[in-house]
Amino acid sequence: MDQALDPAFLRRRRRIRILAGVLLFACFAAACWGINRTLRPSVDAADIVVSTVRRGDVANTVNAAGVVIAVHEEVVASPVVSRVAKVHAKPGQQVKAGELLLELDDREIRLALDALQEQLAQQENRIALLKVELEQKHKQLASSIELLELDLLSARARHERNQKLRQSGLVSGEDLLGAELGVKRTEIQLRQQREQIADSRRATAGSVDAANLQKEILKKQIAQQERLLAQARVTAPFSGMLTSLAQEEGAAVAAGQLLARVSEMNNYRVEATLSDFHARLLAPGQIVRVEQNGERLAGRVHTVLPEIQNGTVKLLVDLAQPHHPLLRNKMRVDVNIVTDQKNGALVLDAGEAFNGSGSQPAFAVLDGVARKTTLQLGSSDGKLVEVVSGARPGERFIVSNTRAFKDLDSIRIND
Repeated sequence: MDQALDPAFLRRRRRIRILAGVLLFACFAAACWGINRTLRPSVDAADIVVSTVRRGDVANTVNAAGVVIAVHEEVVASPVVSRVAKVHAKPGQQVKAGELLLELDDREIRLALDALQEQLAQQENRIALLKVELEQKHKQLASSIELLELDLLSARARHERNQKLRQSGLVSGEDLLGAELGVKRTEIQLRQQREQIADSRRATAGSVDAANLQKEILKKQIAQQERLLAQARVTAPFSGMLTSLAQEEGAAVAAGQLLARVSEMNNYRVEATLSDFHARLLAPGQIVRVEQNGERLAGRVHTVLPEIQNGTVKLLVDLAQPHHPLLRNKMRVDVNIVTDQKNGALVLDAGEAFNGSGSQPAFAVLDGVARKTTLQLGSSDGKLVEVVSGARPGERFIVSNTRAFKDLDSIRIND
């Protein structure tokens, strides 16, 4: 017959079954956890940047591309069509005011100058001849007048004598009339000679004035040629840095072509270029932040240029430190123009997760999980972005690039 099992054996078998069940459940839980870890999206904490909502000051800025330029810069252009005869300097070197930079071929200028000087000499000779001719003519007319004056005296004396003789009946009326006509004829001749002197003086004076006018024109042309001759020796207009120079000897140059550019050293401003979409927001006096390699320089808008070219507007920025050692001529910089300032606003660090202002999706981080939500963003200065609504102080958000999981509602963050 069957015998009853030992109670101790039964208890041991029950414990083994319970232990096996617990172990199987633990294995099943571990497997589920592993599958969940494998299939559920996640991101490493080291691969994202998280920022905390806080109170701060934020400025609304407009970004522009800037170029450092000299405050004072002058260019020297070719005065005439010529060629480069000799170069005495190199771009990039420091020059002093009046220092010779290059020489142009001045042979044609010298030939033109010589021709004008010859014309001037001929004109001076002409003026001298006109004056001599006038003097000679005046002498001849003066001699004629003196003779006519004597003839007039003689005629008047004869007329007076005939008048007395006529009273005595010794002279006929015809002789008296002839004497009277002789006086009038002489008077007329004398008047004509005197008028001829005045006419001759006026005519000669007009010829001399015309000759003097032509002489002054020639003098101005000579002065112009002398200036061109001086400009053929291109010199530095002031002490500074030679930033550009025509260097090829023998090269042809056109009138007005740039030969040299000299810029003032260690005194700079910024020329900024941006889309004309922002033109209505710009005004002189606005605060500007100029950045280059992590350095930030303060400045203000000096001038907004009125002309719009190819959909862009330009403005000039005066720097608070125009002599800063970081600055170099033609160096490219980032320009942020402050169009509005808000103090004590809710802010987050700016990042690739945000694009401009308005309603935007964002991932809020809490207890190791990032969940999608919506933020209303406002002003941004490139460093901070204003949170208008959708968050409270102390909440944390991913501000780095979220394109990899933008379509997910949540994502786990691995430590």
